[in-house]
Amino acid sequence: MRERSITRRLILSMAGAIAALWLLAAGLGVMVMQDEFGEIFDSALQETAERLLILFVDDIERSKAAPDGHLDSIIAATGKEYLVYQLRDDQGQVLLRSHDAPAAPFDVPLKRGFWRDASFRFYTTSSSDGTLYLQMADALADRREALVEGALALLLPVLLLVPASIGLVWLIVRRSMKPIDELRQAIAGKDGGNLAVIAREGLPRELLPIVRSINLLLSRLRAVLEAEREFTANSAHELRTPIAGALAQTQVLIEELPNGPRKARARQVETSLVHLSRLAEKMLQLARAEAGIGVGDAPVDLARVLELVVLDFQRDPQFSSRLRLERAEGAMLRRVASEDGFAIAVRNLIENALVHGAAEAPVEVRLEQDGTVRIINDGQVLAGWELELIRKRFGRGRTAASGSGLGLSIAERLLGHMDARLELLSPPPGRRSGLEARIRFEPDLPAVTAPTA
Repeated sequence: MRERSITRRLILSMAGAIAALWLLAAGLGVMVMQDEFGEIFDSALQETAERLLILFVDDIERSKAAPDGHLDSIIAATGKEYLVYQLRDDQGQVLLRSHDAPAAPFDVPLKRGFWRDASFRFYTTSSSDGTLYLQMADALADRREALVEGALALLLPVLLLVPASIGLVWLIVRRSMKPIDELRQAIAGKDGGNLAVIAREGLPRELLPIVRSINLLLSRLRAVLEAEREFTANSAHELRTPIAGALAQTQVLIEELPNGPRKARARQVETSLVHLSRLAEKMLQLARAEAGIGVGDAPVDLARVLELVVLDFQRDPQFSSRLRLERAEGAMLRRVASEDGFAIAVRNLIENALVHGAAEAPVEVRLEQDGTVRIINDGQVLAGWELELIRKRFGRGRTAASGSGLGLSIAERLLGHMDARLELLSPPPGRRSGLEARIRFEPDLPAVTAPTA
């Protein structure tokens, strides 16, 4: 389903409304202009006809007094005539006409006033004695041409104003939506390690009810998580001592019992207690991770921490021959982070690689020049759904090795506090089997590299 955008909807609706209003205003302007043009043209037509009639009556009287008594029936003209006329007697005969007027009488009654046909607008006026009629015509095509030119002169600025209005609407909407974007970013930044309330200062009044509801939810969630973390930490801490005591007593009992079924059952109890002890330790680490132990306040040398963790594993005879550390020439890793948090994260990743990898197969820990940490083992290839499964708490893949299912979850949580992300690849690039856990820090916090000689 396509996500709806409030910004897009506002811009389109407001821009469409403004464009429609501009066009409506322009259309109304054209209608008013048409009426006004009609009145102006009619007034000019009437005034011109009445003035010309006076002149024609005077010319006719002069021609009658002249010796030859001749009067030209066609008035010469140069250029286009916008107004044409015919001077007619009371019988309808054409006495005078303009150059572009037809020779046949206009099909208009000899009656004072306006008349209209398909092509012309006429005005008829008569002399005081009613013996002469002047009929003047104005072509409707000329009126339409004037109206079109006026409408274009009105619409062209509107066509320029509409895009400008749309751009202005876009700027206003984006600026108005900025507080919502800031609130969205503030909400997106909340997680188990950051449940502080959202500041209300500077927010629009319309967003304050939302912020109050979110802050109330964050307060409740923080209380629940703190209670959960406290319970987990206290439970794990309180269980460590009795588990250690029970394990010690069981080991003493194993030494005292003779070989037989009882001693075998005692060893099974020992194995269960060891597993329970490791689970309690992981739960304590998880509680510390949820409490934000990975957050640091100053840059630290994480490469040295990585070397110390690897060295600690290499001291264990079980893993000493399998674990190898490779550091690219000049590679360093200095970040704002917690040394303890990074050590716990790396320890869990290396432990997973050793325990769940192929037996006796080497595990490589590499520090690349860009600060990326790669932990690679050899083993079966995991499908995409399995990679997602083992990221979850108590998620376990297809493995016969014992484990709590918390190691990757703890590591990912701690690395998130350091602006780093955990990537899982199976098989690793260039290999046919195995799993690679890759710690990649954000590019906006570049690793510090040693200067070259």
